[in-house]
Parts: sequence; C-alpha cells; structure tokens
Amino acid sequence: MHLHVSYDDFQLAEAFTISRGTKTAAEVITVRAEDGHLHGYGECVPYARYGESRGSVKAQIKSLPANVTRDSLQTLLPPGAARNAVDCALWDLEARRAGCRVWELAGLPEPRPQITAFTLSLDTPDEMRRAAERHKHRPLLKIKLGTPDDLPRLEAVRKGAPKSRIIVDANEGWSVQAYADLAPHLVTLGVDLVEQPLPAGKDEALAGIARPVPVCADESCFDAASLPALRGKYDVINIKLDKTGGLTGALALRDAALAEGFGVMVGCMVGSSLAMAPAVLVAQGALVTDLDGPLLLAEDRAHPLAYDERGVHPPDRELWG
Repeated sequence: MHLHVSYDDFQLAEAFTISRGTKTAAEVITVRAEDGHLHGYGECVPYARYGESRGSVKAQIKSLPANVTRDSLQTLLPPGAARNAVDCALWDLEARRAGCRVWELAGLPEPRPQITAFTLSLDTPDEMRRAAERHKHRPLLKIKLGTPDDLPRLEAVRKGAPKSRIIVDANEGWSVQAYADLAPHLVTLGVDLVEQPLPAGKDEALAGIARPVPVCADESCFDAASLPALRGKYDVINIKLDKTGGLTGALALRDAALAEGFGVMVGCMVGSSLAMAPAVLVAQGALVTDLDGPLLLAEDRAHPLAYDERGVHPPDRELWG
C-alpha cells in the first residue's frame, strides 16, 4: 500500500478571526491510501497551537511503513493531525474493499443529518451584530470571543439573532475573574454552552466555581486519556478528529466520555467536506454538532457535503466512506 500526501488550500468566503489571529484560507493536508486497485482519502488540518505544521505532519506520515494498518497506526503515531488523515484514509479504503459504507464497517447505525452550529468570527460588536442578522435564520450560532470586551459582542449577536440558540468559544482567552463576571450575563442572554473559557493546563479553578452554563473542554481534551483530568471541571467535551487522531480515536473518546457522564460536542478545524465527512458519523446524537467548515469556504471538494434546514448530511460515497 502507498500513502500519497499533498497540500491543498481552500479559500475562505471571508476572513475568519479568533482571539489567536486571522486566516483567509484553509490550509490542509490530503492523504490518499492506495493498494494498487482501490484508494481511500483523508484530510487533516495541522494546528500551530499544538506544535504542528504542514511540514511536521507530512514527515510523520512519510515515516509510516508500507504495511501500516489502522490498528498499528494507533501506536505508530500520537493523537493529532497526521494520524487523523491516515486513519480516515484507511477507513475509506477498507470500506471500498469490503463493498460497504464506513458506518457499516464500524457497526454504527446509518447516519442522519445533524443540525450544525454556524460560527461568527471575532469582530467589532457592530460587525458581529450585522453578521448575526445575516445568519439569524440558522438555529444555532457559535460566537468566537476571548477578549477583554466580550459582553458588548455577545449582546450585539443576541440582538441580531434573537431566536437562534447561541454557544460561545473563548479559545482559552478568559481569566477566572473574566469568566465569573460574564457567567450571569451568559445565562441572561440565553447562551447554551461555553467552550474552553480558561487556558488548558490552567483550568483547575473550574472545579471550584459555579458553572451556571455548561462548560466544554476543547484545548484541554484530546483523546480518551484526557478524561480523568477533566472530571469535576467540565460538563461537556469537544471531539475533534484532528485532536483524537482520526475516526478510530474519536469513536473511542465518544464512548468513554458518555460512559463517564460527559456531554459530547463534535467540532472541527476549518477544513473541507472531506475533513467533516467522518466527523458526521461521530456527531450522531451529540449534544452539539459544530461541523460548519465547508460553510465558511469559497470553494470545496468535488461531491461536497450537503447542508440544508435539516443540517449537515452524511457524505456520498464519492466523497468518503
């Protein structure tokens, strides 16, 4: 078997800003696994927050032996973007060999559309209100925050989209005091969920303060091994395949989290439909689905995922799985 690695860029429909910076394109790695007759595809998004670059991820993938399998992959590479792209490509290849869909191979029920969040990037309150007004028809909006002046932004979004459910993502940008000050306003403004209010590794304070709105671990949660450190601090965990190292790790994390009483959110980096496709399987029945990456793009893969009033649909076989 051969693993082919390529760099692909997908331009965004508009600049996307979080508290760490702005991007104008989704810079991804595509893996094609070939056995001489059939092929499978996977995509990952290297993330500098976790010490990844396209060069480092490509080197990890190129280090794998030709006889790599999904089982051996779990010990050959650590959780992260490189393992994600290869794992998903191998799932796709195995399903094509077996003449079935990935969910059948994994023993999962046939997936159905899932309502997904749509993310509003960080901007001035006025711009965020205007963005909320443009997207007020969407049932669930996600707001990027994490600055000293977040309350006016949140109030502006609620004014622009009075009927939408709202979740917020602080991207590790708040202090304990900032979170405590904002918490009552989150309740008043009808926020459903707060992602990663405090920096990973500095979130012990969450165990000792009131959490009137459920708090979700993102940067603090990678795979099932992360869960013991999250007990008592978080109510929900955000599963991203680029953190778990692929569909295999994501399914294991989902099952372990539910068994321990955590709620489950399934999220994404900004990538194409190929990156979202396996995550749709993990998102079945999740408390929150946040797989809006393709909605932020000006261009996408051939045979992209379908999005409509029922949410994000499972992939066609031509795309993945």
